[in-house]
Amino acid sequence: MEKAQICLAFGAVLSLILASTTAADVVVLTEANFNKEVGQDRGALVEFYAPWCGHCQKLAPEYEKLAESFKKDKSVLIGKVDCDEHKSICSKYGVQGYPTIQWFPKGSLEPKKYEGQRTAEALTEFVNTEGGTKMKIATVPSSVVVLNADNFDEIVLDKTKDVLVEFYAPWCGHCKYLAPTYEEVATAFKREEDVIIANLDADKHGDIAEKYEVTGYPTLKFFLKGNKTGEDYNGERDLDAFVAVINKKCGTNRDAMGQLTSKAGILSRLDPLVKEFVAASGDEKKAAFSKIEGKVEKLKGSSSRYGKIYLKAAKNCMEKGADYPKKEIERLQRMLDKSINAAKADEFTLKKNILSTFA
Repeated sequence: MEKAQICLAFGAVLSLILASTTAADVVVLTEANFNKEVGQDRGALVEFYAPWCGHCQKLAPEYEKLAESFKKDKSVLIGKVDCDEHKSICSKYGVQGYPTIQWFPKGSLEPKKYEGQRTAEALTEFVNTEGGTKMKIATVPSSVVVLNADNFDEIVLDKTKDVLVEFYAPWCGHCKYLAPTYEEVATAFKREEDVIIANLDADKHGDIAEKYEVTGYPTLKFFLKGNKTGEDYNGERDLDAFVAVINKKCGTNRDAMGQLTSKAGILSRLDPLVKEFVAASGDEKKAAFSKIEGKVEKLKGSSSRYGKIYLKAAKNCMEKGADYPKKEIERLQRMLDKSINAAKADEFTLKKNILSTFA
């Protein structure tokens, strides 16, 4: 067999392997393999999704966690169908919105629609009930700070922190429904040193709840740096709404995934001085740099941290020339396009954003 034929044969085999499973243990179902995998000798949970669907993208990490937990259980299959690519399957099973999740019992192609919460824990409970399994999801440490009588004042009344507190009751249905979203909010802001997302069991600590006039659950209150009396959160209770309100109240710039936006690190008070610096040359540039330096010395908190990045950017501009901001922004973007950890992504995004004011 010629080398080209060998390569083609190998590629075909590899394609079949990749078509049946992903690295995250979710089985990829297609028109070619659906009936071979589903309705056979094991129950199957199938997600019908579209690649462009925001709700599907949000579900993805939870669904992958579910699949990873069940990968050693031969009695259950966790699969998914791309409805953009395999419209006939999705049409056959009455899929009208994304994501649609259906359970196919062992030996059956008559599905039962899943209507529960889209968390790994809730999905696991459903699969265990339908499939007769006893799988448990490994719990991930929560990003929500748990408050009690011993730490409430120390954390919530700290004038250097902006704190959002959920007063909840363990038996409250609305609180249970909010819990996964609230966890996502906490995760999105976990790298913000000055922002704390917390909760308090108001059943257990009724005296604290009463002090802050909590009469229903869940009640959400902001305890901002400049106002520790407790300000009601009256916004919508979806992730995007929480993120937007927290950014506005706390001066942060995060998106729903916890990534910094293009506005992060930008200090508008330095804009006039940066423009003066960019336009100047020779001794005037040195004088403009001194003005930025003097302003930065007066900054506090996170603004002081950002100010230092401004100073470094200005210094590099003087040493490396006018093309430095553009070239460095391009380099940082190449780094951001790679798979890097969250802390590094924050660092590079801040530098890129601030350098853009010098470009």
